[in-house]
Amino acid sequence: MSEPATRAPLALNFHKMNGLGNEIVVVDLRGSTVQLTPADARAIAAAPRSHFDQMMVLYSPRRAGTDAFVVIFNTDGSESAACGNGTRCIGWLESQKTGRSSVRFETKAGLLDVNVEGIDRITVDMGEPRFAWNEIPLAEPFHDTRGIELQIGPIDAPVLHSPSVVNVGNPHAIFWVDDVNAHDLARFGPLLENHPLFPERANISLAEVRSRSEIKLRVWERGTGLTQACGTAACAAAVAAMRKKLVDRTVTVHLPGGPLVITWTDANRILMRGPVQWEYEDRWTRTPTAAGA
Repeated sequence: MSEPATRAPLALNFHKMNGLGNEIVVVDLRGSTVQLTPADARAIAAAPRSHFDQMMVLYSPRRAGTDAFVVIFNTDGSESAACGNGTRCIGWLESQKTGRSSVRFETKAGLLDVNVEGIDRITVDMGEPRFAWNEIPLAEPFHDTRGIELQIGPIDAPVLHSPSVVNVGNPHAIFWVDDVNAHDLARFGPLLENHPLFPERANISLAEVRSRSEIKLRVWERGTGLTQACGTAACAAAVAAMRKKLVDRTVTVHLPGGPLVITWTDANRILMRGPVQWEYEDRWTRTPTAAGA
C-alpha cells in the first residue's frame, strides 16, 4: 500500500532505551488508530532525541493471551521480524506496567515470551531457529547451511569465507574468524548485507570462538549498520556454533555493548538472557509534509 501524499500532524510519546548499547525506541499505540509508516520511522530515527537502531511499535493485541502486536522498524524505515534487545526492553516496560513477571508479544516472527526477573536479568524465548536454505531465505539451494559457498577477496586467499547461515526471525550470515577486530566490517558489511544470495538482505556477523562457553561477536545489522549489540545475531551465532560443535549448549556471547547468555534447549528453543537500560521518556511531533520526505 502506498503512503498518502501528505501526512497530518502527529505527536507521539516514546521511551528511549537500550539493550547493551543497541538503541531502542518504544512507541505504545495500543488503543489508538494511528499506524506508523516507513517515512515516519525514518523521521523519528533522524531526530536526535528519538534516534534508534530499532523502534518497537506496540499495537493492540490481535491474539488472545498476548499483551501487544509489535511492529519493528530499522533506522532506514525497513521492517524487521524480530529484535531480541528490543523485546527485552518492551518486556521490562510491560512488566513494570502490569506487575507481571511473564509477558507475551506477537510479532511477524511469531509469539515471544519474556520473563523479567529484574532490569539486568530478562529472558526472551526467541523461538526455533530455521536452517533450511529456503527458510533463511537464500536465492539458491544449499544442502548444508553450516557453511555455504560465499567469500570476500581473492579465490585463492579469501578475506572472509564459508559463513554459516540461519534465520532467527531475520536472516543471518556468520563468518568464523580468528579475530573479529582484524576485519573492516564497516566496509564488507554493506556488500554482504545486499549480496544477491540474500533476497531479503541479511545481518552479517564476525564470530570468534574463544572457548566452549564464549563467543566474541561484531555485527553489521540489516537496515541499521554497525551496532553495539544485536540479540538475534547473538542467538544466530550461538546456535550456528553449536551446530558446528564448537561450543556447548549454553554460551556467553560478548558483543561490543556487553554480554548475552544464549541457551539452545533440547526442545529446540533459543533462550536469550540479558539486561536493558531505560534512558528517558520524550515526545516526537510530525509536522505536515510530503510522504517519504
